[in-house]
Amino acid sequence: MPRAAALAAISNYFDAFHRGDTTAMEALVTEDFEHHVNEGKIRRGVEKFREFNAHMTRCYRETLTDVVVMANDAGTRAAAEFVVNGAYLATDEGLPEAKGQTYVLPAGTFFTLRDGRISRVTTYYNLADWIRQVS
Repeated sequence: MPRAAALAAISNYFDAFHRGDTTAMEALVTEDFEHHVNEGKIRRGVEKFREFNAHMTRCYRETLTDVVVMANDAGTRAAAEFVVNGAYLATDEGLPEAKGQTYVLPAGTFFTLRDGRISRVTTYYNLADWIRQVS
């Protein structure tokens, strides 16, 4: 049943994301959680993840469509592919000025799980494509 547990944990993570419930997302991660963001530094720990979520909530409004989640049999690794449908709400430092622009962007996330909790999230998307869409 480990694969099923991993799929359930990742589904809960995305369900919380869709509800805008970052507290529920943060409850699903380990204390030594690592967040590998696209084109950025690794954020370590729940507090850094909480800060990231607050920043994202301020700057962006996103929903995910066409979400497909996969996991290995051991339940220790998972991946998701999806399409980000977003609006750029507030200017993010070093990026183009926000004017409510919308964007549609394919993306993927890789997960490591331990004891039924998420210990690593790594997300990838094409930043140049996003910049083109909001510029």
